[in-house]
Amino acid sequence: MSSKSALAVFENFRIRRLYDEKAEIWYFSVVDIIAALIQQPDNLTARKYWNKLKERLKKEGSQSVTACHQLKLPAADGKSYLTDVADPETLLRLIQSVPSPRAEPIKLWLAKIGYERIRDMSDPARSLDRAREYWKQHGRSEKWIQQRMMGQETRNKLTDYWQDHEITDEEEYAILTNIIHQEWSGVSVGKHKQIKGLKTQNLRDHMSEAELIFTALAELSTRQIAESVDATGMPENAEAGKKGGRIAKKARLELEEKTGRKVVTGENFLKPTAVRKQIKRPEHE
Repeated sequence: MSSKSALAVFENFRIRRLYDEKAEIWYFSVVDIIAALIQQPDNLTARKYWNKLKERLKKEGSQSVTACHQLKLPAADGKSYLTDVADPETLLRLIQSVPSPRAEPIKLWLAKIGYERIRDMSDPARSLDRAREYWKQHGRSEKWIQQRMMGQETRNKLTDYWQDHEITDEEEYAILTNIIHQEWSGVSVGKHKQIKGLKTQNLRDHMSEAELIFTALAELSTRQIAESVDATGMPENAEAGKKGGRIAKKARLELEEKTGRKVVTGENFLKPTAVRKQIKRPEHE
């Protein structure tokens, strides 16, 4: 399945979903929808509710259960597990089986999401406009937003190249990304997030302008080097990533020498209280 994962939010409930590009359909986590319907933030309780509902619907001969699929979705521990998912049409039928005052709002929400996706496909600029508005609402400057969007375009061109040159597994994308990042910044992606006090947040959304620029330079260099030798597969693209990252590293070191300031910093856009909660305290405290 050619798909893109995303996370949606309905009244503070996080709904995991997966988009099938070939079928042009969103698949939503059934348990997450159930949790929102019964207003139960505890995943275990929602899962038990769904298991009982599933048994009842099977006995009744309902086609809703058989229309569900199992796809891998990320869990709270960061790992991905097979999870019951359903398309909006199936979910609308399942919702009828759950006595909840939230049924109608969720139906409208599902319909809106499908409609937004169709509009985005016909006019991709809409999704970019929404991203820009989101960053504005969170206090990003126009200069930062412009750099973030330019960096994303550079990133997309690199991943498009990888996809066309035998890089298809998500783990391979992550490995190559980390190679480039380690080379230019001197730290892994995970370590960089730790420096900024991040957990599940997108690292790029919390980068400084300089960090965004050097990330883009590393990825641009990587793609152009890969294109020059027609790099194919993991070993060749990994080598291109190292070379591209080193180009940005050289520029970073030169800038740091001239300014006396480190490019990689702990600065982020989290609220101070959120940062304090995420920083691990020493064991002896």
